[in-house]
Amino acid sequence: MGETIQGMKRTGGCGELSLRDAGREVTLMGWVQRWRDHGGLLFVDLRDRSGVVQIVFDPEQNREVFEHAGTLRNEYVVAVTGRVNARPAGTVNPNLATGEIEVAANALRVLNAAKTPPFNIGDSLTVDEPVRLRYRYLDLRRPEMQQNIILRHKAAKAARDYLDAHGFLEIETPMLGKSTPEGAREYLVPSRVNPGRFYTLPQSPQLFKQILMVSGMEKYFQIVRCFRDEDLRADRQPEFTQIDLEMSFVEREDVMELTEGLIEHIFRTTVGREIGRPLLRLTYREAMERFGSDKPDMRFGMELQDVSDLAGATGFKVFRDAVTAGGCVKGINAKACAGYSRKEIDDLTKLVAGFGAKGLAWVALQADGVKSPIAKFLSEAEMQNIITRMAGETGDLLLFVADKPAVAMVSLGQLRLELGHRLQLIDPNKYKFLWVTEFPMFEYDEEEKRPAAMHHPFTSPLDEDFDKLASDPLAMRAKAYDMVLNGTEIGGGSIRIHDRTRQEKIFDALGLTPEEAKDRFGFLLDAFEYGTPPHGGLAFGFDRLVMLLAQRDSIRDVIAFPKTASAADLMTQAPSAVSERQLRELSIKLDLPAENGKKQG
Repeated sequence: MGETIQGMKRTGGCGELSLRDAGREVTLMGWVQRWRDHGGLLFVDLRDRSGVVQIVFDPEQNREVFEHAGTLRNEYVVAVTGRVNARPAGTVNPNLATGEIEVAANALRVLNAAKTPPFNIGDSLTVDEPVRLRYRYLDLRRPEMQQNIILRHKAAKAARDYLDAHGFLEIETPMLGKSTPEGAREYLVPSRVNPGRFYTLPQSPQLFKQILMVSGMEKYFQIVRCFRDEDLRADRQPEFTQIDLEMSFVEREDVMELTEGLIEHIFRTTVGREIGRPLLRLTYREAMERFGSDKPDMRFGMELQDVSDLAGATGFKVFRDAVTAGGCVKGINAKACAGYSRKEIDDLTKLVAGFGAKGLAWVALQADGVKSPIAKFLSEAEMQNIITRMAGETGDLLLFVADKPAVAMVSLGQLRLELGHRLQLIDPNKYKFLWVTEFPMFEYDEEEKRPAAMHHPFTSPLDEDFDKLASDPLAMRAKAYDMVLNGTEIGGGSIRIHDRTRQEKIFDALGLTPEEAKDRFGFLLDAFEYGTPPHGGLAFGFDRLVMLLAQRDSIRDVIAFPKTASAADLMTQAPSAVSERQLRELSIKLDLPAENGKKQG
């Protein structure tokens, strides 16, 4: 049975004490991390958010308190009063921030008992993630998890401070909005007072922040929750957080310079690292051709090389046919990998096949000569020309894909990443930023058989490309820009369309009829007729950003209460069924698939 604090007043945190406090009487409160009985003395490691300190219970000082301490167990919540002393010679713990001192207890109160936890509340954790998520309140007690959440707080505060100093206003936008399906699936919210009608949770505040620019707010930001009903992976959640911003009277360079400064401030303030400005810039086309990705990891080289002109002129039919059909032959040089076994090469072949490649040609430059199944189709001069283009040296393994340009680039880009990890070419302590610019305005939707917006339909095309809208829309480039860090897109934005006529033409190119455009976006189109300034902005994926700051592999480690890959909350057991009464109030009737031959709902 837990006791109340009953007048005991906490004087500070466990991890805040040092030799400067020697001789002070302190009152600490926290959790018992562990306790030890050493020759008549009891030692307790007491933990709170600030850290851990050693408490000593001595029967010669206070027999009653000592005996009470003998009843303590791990994770009991206690209050302790005692004197801070320097540790005796030879007992200093250099691995503990408070390792030079201890607290000699003269009062103890158990504020609450605790069951034995299902896993150790420490940083050396081997338990499976589902168990951590089921007992998230215990997982969050672990020091490394608390440090992640503290880092998240510091990053959010740094963003607010920077944007406030640059004249931005933090303005909230609605959580309940109108369905405007143009990207990922939306979460629908039924309206009780308007039966049969629905709100949606925002995928982003995109339309509202553009309306704020029409409203003359000029500089807006928000650290905002967004929702997307999509398949998940390590860096995605059904609900996530963005640092969202928009600016009026700006061009691309203004937004990029401002947001570079924002990221520089966040990194310097939270982890003491300089990002090195100005950031490297690559166009989308250059990024794809050199690295096979629109978010390349720049911590290592191994760039893609185009050998189409050489390969297409050889006797190897696979190469020649790919080039003749308008495709390409590209390759990468896996340095010092000529000794790879056939099984290792087969594994790499399976990897590229997963991204659409029909095969993987290889050339091993071994000490006793060239080894390759395609060598018999190439003359010695043809082979040497390709080796020279690939900067091949003895010991290297040259790997090639012959296919459509998009397939060749993407599959080799993924192969590059795989080899980067296998060969330990990627320094986990290095931060490499870049901007990727001039994304295509549209990409072709094979299912719908029409162009689709690569980012969103409010992105402005490059001025010099707008006249391609009628003749060759897939050749149009956008005033879009993504910031990439270590192979992860951490933010993306664009200069927006601010003219009704131009926006309607983009909607038309996307296959929206004037009636559909008016139904979905009429309020935005109407607003554009009342004096809309040129504007643009960007949104950073805040969870991804903090994940990279904390050098973690999953955003679940930097979100207090995340969902699983199936969008479930294992702690609260959400989503869950609701009562028939609730459904009736919302005018909803379920029509679920049959289970055991019986219709549900």
